[in-house]
This record gives sequence, structure tokens and C-alpha cells, in this order.
Amino acid sequence: MLNLHKMPEFSFPENFIWGSGTAAHQIEGDNYNNQWYHMEQSKANPAIKEPSGKACNSWEMPDEDIALLKELGHKGYRFSVEWSRIEPENGRFDHAALARYIDFLQKLKNAGIHTCVTLLHFTHPQWFENLGGFTKEENIRYFTSFIQFVVPHLAPYTDSWTVVNEINLGSVSDIQKRKILLKAFAYGSAVVKNLSAAPVSAAHALIPCYPLRPYDDMDIAAAHLSNWVTNDYFFHAVRTGEIVLPQTDGEYVPELKNSCDFWAINYYHRRQVDSRKANLAADKFCFNNFRMCLNQAVDREFNPEVFVNAVSRLTDKPIWITENGVCTDTDEFRIIYLMLQFQAMQTAMTLYKADIRAYFHWSLLDNYEWGSFDMRFGLACVDRKTFRRTPKKSAYFYRDVIRNNAVSGKLFEEHTPTIPHFALMDMDCKKTILSKETQA
Repeated sequence: MLNLHKMPEFSFPENFIWGSGTAAHQIEGDNYNNQWYHMEQSKANPAIKEPSGKACNSWEMPDEDIALLKELGHKGYRFSVEWSRIEPENGRFDHAALARYIDFLQKLKNAGIHTCVTLLHFTHPQWFENLGGFTKEENIRYFTSFIQFVVPHLAPYTDSWTVVNEINLGSVSDIQKRKILLKAFAYGSAVVKNLSAAPVSAAHALIPCYPLRPYDDMDIAAAHLSNWVTNDYFFHAVRTGEIVLPQTDGEYVPELKNSCDFWAINYYHRRQVDSRKANLAADKFCFNNFRMCLNQAVDREFNPEVFVNAVSRLTDKPIWITENGVCTDTDEFRIIYLMLQFQAMQTAMTLYKADIRAYFHWSLLDNYEWGSFDMRFGLACVDRKTFRRTPKKSAYFYRDVIRNNAVSGKLFEEHTPTIPHFALMDMDCKKTILSKETQA
């Protein structure tokens, strides 16, 4: 039984970076030069319920976003620059768009906020898509050319880089594309390292894969394979320079080895694997399955111990949590979720000596979640007509975590007065700690 009111206080290392994250297409609005915008307009993908439109209108309201970050006390901000804005046509660079990104970075720096810039967060120019995008290895040169142009302009104001975001997502059957994206990161990170002294990484979607039947040999084998294709191939490649994936010859890429200065981890949930299904996707256990918003696509489970176990294998480099959050229409649950996540981080740091140095909450705003605005991950609501930003209760809870650089049951109680205490035995099991209701 959880009793977060009784959680002892625990603090985080000095200079820990607390912040939040966003992505250009999800908040800027009117990114009509990229491939995702064109897919929205074509209505070819049934998963896209509505177009992004103005999104959160952040392209026109950057100062409002900075003011919000300052109000909420964030020490860091991870955001992406939109390739298709800066290079709307092959070889033609929009210096006015670039200047707006530079101005935004300068203002973040003036506000004392650590800047973490992502160079590719799912979207790329439509002209690049017309050439085959990342399905053709020869197209990597267009990406590295973009990096070669943009990084010298942004580097004076950038404290850290995530070159690409979640290249391990998508169909696990498309092994060749995964291999190409891995090379794109390798060559891209080499360019960044040559032009900037700031630390470099790739934001990896850490999705631990577990056998549905823990003692079934086929489920165990399928889970091992799923883990490799989803997670371990990436960590192995960065550690050794070797790309090892099913149905393709192994390959050594020198630029891959030590291409990450830190592990950038996007963590939300685990995946259970059922070898009796062609796609290996197991149905979630009913007691772990929950949906906290109207969107039918979001029914994830959260297991804090899964995070602890997963990062135990990543102790060879510093760890930054570059995304973590929960989609919910009930904001108090977000506070519960954060309490559990922070405790899981502390446990990993204590038990496995994991060197966790940063946490970027996903996301700062309720934004466009790749098909609709239904999925609310944000610390702040965004009015769909006026685009006014309104912080939620969870935003102020998180602000106090940042101020204290610590989490405690007392802090939880201050921000969730309507959540009751539970009757709970103390550690010696000799007396009952009564709930407020019982004491009354």
C-alpha cells in the first residue's frame, strides 16, 4: 500500500539539472515545410485525428514560454530546432528563422537556464522526405550538412546536445532504417563534437521488455530479442562502435564508439512480450492497465522498479532523464507519478550508484501529441484559442521540488491535501500510525 505522505525526505546531488522538454513541431505551430505536416494534411494516417495547426503557437510566443520556465523555477530546458524551418529547400537556409532560434537561446541563457538542443525530433523537411528520407543511407549527408551549418550558430548558447530523438522507435521489423538512423547519429554527433565543446548524446526511448510468462523459454527468448532490437543494440553500438541487428550483417562504424558523452534516457513504461503473438505484443495485466485520458492509444503502466533495474545497466556514463511524464486528465495523479519516479531515481542512485545528473519533465506544455491534442502531458494547460499558458498544481509541486532539490512526504501532503492518509504500521510493526481521519 502506497503512503506517499510518510515518504522520508531525500535530496539530489548539488547542481542537479531540473527542467522540462518540448519538441518544435509539437509546440511551434505552422511547421508546413516538414513531412509530418504534409501527412496531417493528406489524412493518409488514420491515427491522426486533427492537424497540428498553430499547436501551442510557441513560434509567435517564445517570451511566454521563457516566462513560464522562470515562474516555475526550471533550471534547464530541452527543445528542438526545426530543420524544415532553417532549411526549407535543399541548400537554401532561412537566416531569419535561424536568428529567432539564436534569440530564444540567448534569452534562456540570460535567464540562467541550461539549454539542451535537439537537432532532430522526428520531423524533417518534405524535400528530404521526397528523396527517401532516412530509408536511404546516401541521404545521411543532407542531415550532416544541416548540422554543419546550424551548430556553429547555436553553439555559443547551447549547453548540451541531443543530436537525434528516439531512433529506436517505430516498427522493429524495419531493421535497415534503424541501422541508417544509427549511422546518421554517429556521423552527426561527430560533426557536433568537432564544432562544440558541449556534451553530446542521443535521446533513447528506454522500453524494458519483459516476458509475459517469466518462466517460459519462448517468452524469455522473445523478450531478450525484443530488448536487443529496442534497447541493447544502441548501447552496444555506442560502447563498441559495432552495429549488431537481426537479418543484417554486423558492421563497425568508428564514429559510433563513445559518440555519447552521457546516456540520454526517455523513460515512460515497459513492454511485456508474448511469444504466442505474431507481433509479440502482450496484453497488459488488468490490474496494471490504466487509461487516464480520453485518448484510446494511451494505456501505459508505470512500474518504478522497472526503471531502477533498467538503469542499473547504464552505470558506465552519467545519466540524464531527457523525457519522463504521464498523460493524464487528473493532475493529482501526475504528482503521485512524479513522487514515484523521483523515488525510483533515488533508489537507482543509492543501490546501483547510477550517476543521474538531470531530469527533464515531458512536457512543459499540453502540446500536439502526433495526432491530437487529447494527450495531456504538460505541466501547464494551453488555451486552444488564446494560447494562454496556465500552470497546473503539479507544476507548482515540481517547482518546490526544484527549489528544495529534494522530495518528501511533507511536500507531497502540502500539494495534495485531498488525498487521504492510510492507516500504516511503522517499521517496527509495534504501533499503528493512524490516519488523520482516525485521529479525528
